Amino acid sequence: MTAILGGGIGGLSAAYYCIENPVLGPIVLYEASKRFGGWIKSIKLPNGAIFEKGPRTIRPAGIAGENTLQLANNLNLNDKIIHIDCRHPAARNRLIYVNNKLHTLPNSLTGLFKKQEPFNRRLISIVWNDLAAGKTSKEDESIYSFVERRLGKDIADYLISPMICGICAGDAKKISVNFLLKSAFELEQKYGSLTKGMVMEFMKRKKVKKNKENILTILAKRAKEEKWSVWGLKDGLEVLPRELKNYLDSKSNVKLNLDTKCEQIIFKSNQVELLINGRTEKFAKVISSLSTKSLAPLLHKQHPQLSRELAAIPLSTVAVVNFQYPGNLLPMEAFGFLVPPNQNLPILGVIFDSCVFKNSDTVLTVIMGGAWFDKYFSKNNSEEYLLSVAMNQIKNILNIKEKPIEYNVAILNDCIPQYIVGHRQRIQRIENYISAHRIPLYLCGASYYGVGLNDVILSAKQAISHCLKL
Repeated sequence: MTAILGGGIGGLSAAYYCIENPVLGPIVLYEASKRFGGWIKSIKLPNGAIFEKGPRTIRPAGIAGENTLQLANNLNLNDKIIHIDCRHPAARNRLIYVNNKLHTLPNSLTGLFKKQEPFNRRLISIVWNDLAAGKTSKEDESIYSFVERRLGKDIADYLISPMICGICAGDAKKISVNFLLKSAFELEQKYGSLTKGMVMEFMKRKKVKKNKENILTILAKRAKEEKWSVWGLKDGLEVLPRELKNYLDSKSNVKLNLDTKCEQIIFKSNQVELLINGRTEKFAKVISSLSTKSLAPLLHKQHPQLSRELAAIPLSTVAVVNFQYPGNLLPMEAFGFLVPPNQNLPILGVIFDSCVFKNSDTVLTVIMGGAWFDKYFSKNNSEEYLLSVAMNQIKNILNIKEKPIEYNVAILNDCIPQYIVGHRQRIQRIENYISAHRIPLYLCGASYYGVGLNDVILSAKQAISHCLKL
């Protein structure tokens, strides 16, 4: 028997891939809360609007993106998909809020040759910055430091820092470049320059003919042909874990448990013992999709060193406030805007949901906190205060003075892992420890190999693959 800890998208995906490999035997999944889906949560209002408390869109590109599309295809979600292509305003228009003004980031090659606020130079000049910077040999550094050194402080402040806020609600001055911008870091280490590296890699790719069309699923082919930028689901992204759960419920060799907490894990020579709600359950292998904060205490008694490494991966808390306003009140069609940390505002950004997925009213999501949650909300994080902060920012930045028809406030405690400098080395130490001690524990989820939904699903697939090899 195989146990899976966690009923978010990582745990449900792991159970799905286990089913494809019957050798793993019966599957038992334990979820400590009263619902499946983890941080993916969609609230459908009586008037049809959707409030997303977590992710709302998925990128189709790359191996991980294609893998998620294959999963959606296998779950027969094709007819429920909503997508926007690369020409859509929500795909083309990305905004940042700097010096009390919204600015559109360049979205075409010609835009790189024009001076555009908040930058006081043509962005094409970053090529000369990069070529003049030279190579610095390092194991890792912060994304901010890397970009400032190679491309300039303005790029680090107004492009990379807000981008990191959008990806993981994190501080670019702490996040590892050797993880979230690994390819760029490797180009410098290999070629001494991003520009030289991109040219050399492009020439290499031209010489290697790649033909993946015959292995792409129907959805992946469609996404490529129609040039999807992002996609979502009718009735919200929670449809994905819900359909996964329904599919697993239909299988006789899978048992899904809610409100069932694992309290300790003990590894013995021929089995794993889980203390579940005060009783001991025995398994051959354990797959954990839990956050490192939840997993570390379960291992501390038997493997304190491993527990300490897991607990050292920090997590950020995010406040999410959703609004619906009557009519279209947006200043322009766009995905939304991000706020660079140097603007010292209590919000990370605002997503224009009604532009991404058409709605006659204005639907917005305000994201707050993250790496700066304690700075702005340690003294008061009541729902009333968070609501007032979000409403004031929308009023000041978007000039929306009307009262919302509907709103929802949520605090997502410890929801996003922070891949700080040295993260790759820490993950390697964790993997080496598990391997050296021959522990039948397999890790997936956002804490290790990527915080995006695509990354989490692919990590589950890879964990099962690793599980089968041992």
